[in-house]
Amino acid sequence: MTRTAVLFLLLNLWITCLALQCTEVPGRLKQIDAGNGQVFGVCPKGDIFTLYGSSFIRLQGLLKHVSVGPAGVWGVNSTNQIHKLVKGDWVPVPGMLKQVDAGGKMFAAGVNPGGLVFCLGAEATTKYAGPGSPASWTQLPGKLKYYSCGPQSCWGVNVEEQVFLMKGVTPTACAGSLEWQQIPGALSMIEVSTDGKVYGLDSEGDVHQREGVAPCNLAGTGWRKINLSQKVKHVSYDLGYLWLVGRDNHITYCTE
Repeated sequence: MTRTAVLFLLLNLWITCLALQCTEVPGRLKQIDAGNGQVFGVCPKGDIFTLYGSSFIRLQGLLKHVSVGPAGVWGVNSTNQIHKLVKGDWVPVPGMLKQVDAGGKMFAAGVNPGGLVFCLGAEATTKYAGPGSPASWTQLPGKLKYYSCGPQSCWGVNVEEQVFLMKGVTPTACAGSLEWQQIPGALSMIEVSTDGKVYGLDSEGDVHQREGVAPCNLAGTGWRKINLSQKVKHVSYDLGYLWLVGRDNHITYCTE
């Protein structure tokens, strides 16, 4: 066998190893979030669902966006009011956000209707139990349309689809370094998993993974497009499962 043939065979084997095995899940959602071994989502009418076993079950209430992670389960409704799931009930939280994220290391974060970015320190996030509990949000510089946090960094995209990274985030300093690092690429939304993996979605509905992300290199090295058979409008990742919501609201999970 020639050297060229061997290289071609090895390349095909490598591509095969990267191929995702995808399975469609019954139901319809417009948004999904996975973290800490749990999966939550919101259907087009605002009903809230969580994965129980192999099926989605409905929870009380109505939201337009929900997030689950080390910070607990948080959501925002159609009027941008913030809620946290406490002992099975959605309790109101002071402030207004159009998108919220619970993936930070015990802290919540999000973007308000005007694009301003906020985070809530770990103590307030974890101890919040309802009206009367302290909830002092910290504002970050700049404006974004989507913001997501992981164990060591937060990522965001603005209305121009520019991608930004915030380093130095900790439970006691949820705003991080307060200096944005622009990352090459153009994305319409971005999600950081509980273990720090970064996935993004472009305006064409294609999913991209940030490669090379590590504690010593939080910015990673580049984007890798993931080959899928559908166009996607929401993406989330947790514990080896890539969760997708298609433009037709179909739910799919993929594994390598």
